[in-house]
Amino acid sequence: MKLEKSIDNLKKALQTDAEYRNTWKANIAMSYIDNYGWYKGEKGKSVMNNEDLHIIANKAADYFLGLLCDEHKTPKGR
Repeated sequence: MKLEKSIDNLKKALQTDAEYRNTWKANIAMSYIDNYGWYKGEKGKSVMNNEDLHIIANKAADYFLGLLCDEHKTPKGR
C-alpha cells in the first residue's frame, strides 16, 4: 500500500501542477533526443528506420529511469 500511495501522490501532482508536469515531460523528451543523437553518432546513420527508432526509444526509457533512480550519470563526453 505504501508504494500505491506514493504512485497516487505522483499522479496527482502530475495532474494538478502544470509546471511539475512540464518538468517531467521535458526530461522524458530530452532522454529521447539525447539517445537519438548518441545512437546516430555511434551507428553513423543519417536516416533511422523503425527498428532504429524502437532501439532508441528503449534506450531513452532506460536512460530516463536510470537518471530518475540515480543509477547513472551522463556518460563522459556527452
